[in-house]
Amino acid sequence: MRSNLKVIGMVLIVALVMGGLFAQGAKDEGAVANKDKPLVWFNRQPSDPVTGKIDMDSMNWNSKTYYVGFDAAGGGAVQGKLITDYLAAANPAKLDRNGDGTIGYVLCIGDVGHNDSKARTEGIRKALGTWNGSTDPGAAKVGSVVVGGKTMRVVELEGKAMTGTDGSTWNANAATEAMGGWATKFGNQIDMVVSNNDGMAMGSLQASNYPAGVPIFGYDANADAIEAIGAGRLTGTVSQNVDAQAAGTLQVLRNLLDGLTGADVYKKGITEADQWGNKITAPLDYWADVKAVMAANSGVDSTNWKQYTEGSRDAGIKQSAAPKKRVLLTIYNASDNFLSSSYVPALQYYAPLIGIDLTIVQGDGQNESSTLDKFTNLGSFDGYAINMVKTNSGPDYLDKLRY
Repeated sequence: MRSNLKVIGMVLIVALVMGGLFAQGAKDEGAVANKDKPLVWFNRQPSDPVTGKIDMDSMNWNSKTYYVGFDAAGGGAVQGKLITDYLAAANPAKLDRNGDGTIGYVLCIGDVGHNDSKARTEGIRKALGTWNGSTDPGAAKVGSVVVGGKTMRVVELEGKAMTGTDGSTWNANAATEAMGGWATKFGNQIDMVVSNNDGMAMGSLQASNYPAGVPIFGYDANADAIEAIGAGRLTGTVSQNVDAQAAGTLQVLRNLLDGLTGADVYKKGITEADQWGNKITAPLDYWADVKAVMAANSGVDSTNWKQYTEGSRDAGIKQSAAPKKRVLLTIYNASDNFLSSSYVPALQYYAPLIGIDLTIVQGDGQNESSTLDKFTNLGSFDGYAINMVKTNSGPDYLDKLRY
């Protein structure tokens, strides 16, 4: 009898162990592999830094991969028009500081290998007639523009990529130093200053010898830039609608995490209300050929700057009952003026409203490893949002998601 009981006991133990293994196997089988989870690239579109060609291998990583940003080329055109509209209404005699009949300008370039920087440089040069087929520093030709009803010659005195001593791009301190050098080198030949972003424009204004009264244009509509326009220090900037971009990044992730597919991914909560009742009010377009959701741009100057003051958020996004999902998000540079002062606060505002528990890790803007090394513990997250240091680094992040 004891022998039989012992056998029965052993059978029960084996059954329990096997049952546990089968249960564990079923649990693992139901888990989503990292490579199959939602992935949204944002702000820095995967692309070749030389040609600007979109890296469609990274965009087609899986069916749940998208990009959220803004129309870079359109933004460059908006900045160009902002400048030419200002010049059209300006007094030629006042603008042309040395009276030589030529409008001379200097150009702060963010990153020669960045699509957004390229688009802004191209937009500026095309508007001023100095476009010569290249966005490289020193590649401009002599152009012309209408100033107060008078056609005037335009010369790009110098264009320079603002790279910091640590190798970081779009560097405001480098712009301060460059502006100081330009003011000494060119004197009253400088009639205008143009920058690929607000950070470098504000850095230029920090130069102790910045020529008083010379118009200066930035890009991003950061809070300090808007304030500077109101104070008459900055002439104009371009809003790439940071709230629409940040909310759009999170909304696309939310849709994917909710299991939406097809057009619902880029329509729900964007062009129509989602199941939780949210809808971004600012316009966002979907570009099917590159799987990108793009925000619109608008010019900001002394006539409308109050509309862009800090503190306004999209009223179309409200607290929802969406179940919590964990997302790991990378920022290429903790010191980037636009991302740190505008984009990240917007993300932190909208994420809790739409049920996303956001973990943000930030790099140094120079070494990809500064961000990539923090792209870890991937199995603990339901989705990912990636902002790279270099636009051609997509494969490095994807390699981590393969397992």
